[in-house]
Amino acid sequence: MMYDNVIRDVLKKYENGYIGLDEAVDILKKLPYEDLGFAKIDYNREVRRGFPEVIYCEGKTPKQVKEIALRMYEKGSNVLGTRASIEHFEALKEVCDKAVYYDVARIISIKSEEIMPTKGVIGVVAAGTSDLPVAEEAAVTAELMGNSVKRIYDVGVAGIHRLMSKVEELRKFRVIICIAGMEGALPTVVGGLVACPIIAVPTSVGYGANFHGLSALLAMLNSCSSGVSVVNIDNGFGAAYSASLINKIGE
Repeated sequence: MMYDNVIRDVLKKYENGYIGLDEAVDILKKLPYEDLGFAKIDYNREVRRGFPEVIYCEGKTPKQVKEIALRMYEKGSNVLGTRASIEHFEALKEVCDKAVYYDVARIISIKSEEIMPTKGVIGVVAAGTSDLPVAEEAAVTAELMGNSVKRIYDVGVAGIHRLMSKVEELRKFRVIICIAGMEGALPTVVGGLVACPIIAVPTSVGYGANFHGLSALLAMLNSCSSGVSVVNIDNGFGAAYSASLINKIGE
């Protein structure tokens, strides 16, 4: 069920001075969703959280992703789908030629409107080339959320001189997303060099005792560097969302 009439009524009351801006926003935050049977689309997520609902595509059929994305686009939302396959994208491209696929990041997007880039820059720092799928998920997500992003890749601690050559650049970022597998040491090292918040992302890259990213996760949780927060294994999207919220404070 759609609530277009309710929204129009709230806007009319606000325009005529019957309710204030805060009251109007509060009412809109509480509006329900559209029920497609297999999914309930939360159109008011952007009002509450600053960005529309994001589609997690893994586990959904191409037809389901296509229908959710198309309904959101028709309502004027920017569309972002994570963990998307080429099959998801091809199904959506059949009905919307504005759909874009980022193959390394496994992200699909449709832009209904451009978002002005932020003044503050998010740095996406990755230890190795094997971490790039997670790093690109973070970088592309952050860009689609309207952030200015700078990538610094393949600067892991196995060749720490590569990282040290980027220190002055690292210190210019408002927030850093730091991605590493293996023993997950990179965020601790970066945390000792910069003053900005760091969001660490452990990846499942590594040999057996890496335990599919568990060892990197535990190492990051035990970081001795202050100001390092940690998201789940391979969760580049979650890191980008948090980094975006931090980056836009005061914008």
